[in-house]
This record gives sequence, structure tokens and C-alpha cells, in this order.
Amino acid sequence: MRTHGVMEMDTNPLKLKRLHHVEFLVGNAWQAAFFYQQAFGFSQTAYAGLETGRRSHTSYLLAQADVRFLFTTPLHPDDLMSEHVRKHGDGVRDIAFEVENADKAFAAALSAGAEAAIHPETLTDKYGSVRRAAIRTYGDTIHSFISKNGYQGSFLPGFDPVPAVGKGAGIVCVDHLVGNVELGRMNVWADWYGQVLGFRRYMSFDDKDISTEYSALMSIVMANDSAALKMPINEPAPGRNKSQIQEYLDYYQGPGVQHIALSTKDIINTVKALRANGVSFLRVPDSYYQVLPERVGKIQEAVEDIQRLGILVDRDEDGYLLQIFTRPVADRPTLFFEIIQRNGSRGFGKGNFKALFESIEREQARRGNL
Repeated sequence: MRTHGVMEMDTNPLKLKRLHHVEFLVGNAWQAAFFYQQAFGFSQTAYAGLETGRRSHTSYLLAQADVRFLFTTPLHPDDLMSEHVRKHGDGVRDIAFEVENADKAFAAALSAGAEAAIHPETLTDKYGSVRRAAIRTYGDTIHSFISKNGYQGSFLPGFDPVPAVGKGAGIVCVDHLVGNVELGRMNVWADWYGQVLGFRRYMSFDDKDISTEYSALMSIVMANDSAALKMPINEPAPGRNKSQIQEYLDYYQGPGVQHIALSTKDIINTVKALRANGVSFLRVPDSYYQVLPERVGKIQEAVEDIQRLGILVDRDEDGYLLQIFTRPVADRPTLFFEIIQRNGSRGFGKGNFKALFESIEREQARRGNL
């Protein structure tokens, strides 16, 4: 692992405030919203569709603490969003940021080399107006820039609020979002995030860090100046067999968001709740836990609970973290989720890489894709 200092540049040239929401394009938004409510404990908080006057697509906004997921389905087969779903299956289309000024952020991004996806536009309803623009990033993924301008609605213009009903699962925020890109493109996109968004190289891992007997990958973690927004970028590395990154690229038909890490302050109870809701997680061998106390030292959580639930633990110089990964959440082996609890650690579970990736490879072998 290598940690890098801040680049000699404006560390927030677009005046990003926060992650506003993540939008998924899916084949059936109603069913996807139902799944994430029932399985992950989200609550629906807003809706836009035929009943609200939108004729082209339907969207359900789900929320849990500071996490906002938007699930959208196009209503017409010739829509560009329909082509996205046909090509990629269910997946992330938009990682949207709230900014001070969407027009200025868009102009600054284009002057730094970004490609336009949506030119600045005004969205208006009875609650006020919002300015929105978007640029293209890896694959068919975009970054929207949203400036609220005092907007008083529940989400964005055109959405009707929905009374939130949900039991929650202890998820509090998005910790990081991981993108998979083609071999040889990782550094290109890392440089892009530095030049366009002002992100810095937070950490990096090579095939010596992330490898098994059969496959390997490389990763650079890009982060904003406060490290509140962290975006690792992975590429496959040469190995004896097909890496998980290449499997993703093959089934997603190109680069895209591989997984989203959701933070919790109590991973034991969160994982208990998710398992009870039917969420399926990867599992490492029990032998992993035999050396756990020696490897990571004392932790607050009971090792018996950690082992029973299949949670992984790692420690760095700042503390320790606990993490667990779901299986892919759709039929294509593409998007999955990580549940993470940080007890001081700023890392990404380097000590777990080998056990985790061997577990992923066992799943690949079951699919006939290793």
C-alpha cells in the first residue's frame, strides 16, 4: 500500500459539497425499489412517474440516513436509458454531487478536459428550482452536478414526497464507490479524477497486494480533499485465470461501478438484520478466524459473532475495520455491496484481500467463469 500527499492543485475546483445521490438504471424500478426496501432496510421517500406527469421514465427514491439511491426505469424502448439497461443490465448510471453552482462546476470540468453529458438546465416545480448538469466518466457512467438554489422540495423538481416507512438496517452513509475499468486505463482515470474533480491519490494497491494463485488486480483510490468522497478505480492484472474485474467487464459490457460500500456504526446488528432480510454474503473459510486474534489484535466485537456472521477484520496504523461483501445483487455477476464499519482505520482491508478474493474466485468457478 502506498499513501500519497495532496497534489499541488485546487483540491476542490468544482466546489463539490457532498454526494447527492446514486442513480441506478434498472429493468423494473418498482421491483428494484421493493427489493432494496425489504432486503437492505431502505425507505421510499419520493416518486416521479406517469402519476406525477413524467412520461418518459419512472423513478423511486430510497433513503436510509445519509444514503439516497434512485432507481429509474425508462418507459419507451427507444430511450437511451433503455439501451443502457439492455447493454449493462441493472447498474449505476449516475454518481451525482451537490455543488455550489452547477453551471460553474460544469464549465470548470469541461475546461479541465471532461466531456459533456447533460448541458446545464433548470428543473422547476412548486417548491422552487434546481440547476443540473452532467459530465461523462468511465464507461457509460456520468457525474451530475446539482445546485439547489434554496429549493424546498423533498428531492428534486418533479418528485412527489412519499411518507417514509421502513425499519432500517443501521446503514448511515456511502463510504466509497468502486469503479472497474479496462486493463491499462486505471491510471488514465485516476489522472482524470485529479485533473477534473481535484481528487488526490489516497492509496494504491498493485498485483503484489491483490493477488491469488489464479488472478490479480490493481487499484488506485481517489479521494476529495476531506476524504469524504472516496472512489477506488480497479483494473485487471495478468494472471493464470480470469480476474473478477475481467468477469465484471465481460458481463457489464464495459467499465462501470463494481460495488458500493455502505457504512454502519454497528456491523454486527446490521449484518444480522440484512441476513434476516435474505441478503446473501460471500463467506471465507473458518480457518480465516483461527489466526484472526493474532493478526489484528484486540477488537471490541466478540470473535464468535464475527465468525458466525462471516465478517472480515483488518487493522492498520490508525485502527481497525470490519467488512463483509454481498454476492452480486442481480443475475449478471456485476454489482454488489460492501458493509463496512471503521474503528479508526482509513484503509480498505488489505489484510483481507487474499481470503476475500479466493472466496470470489470460488463463486466465479461455480459460474464457470474462472
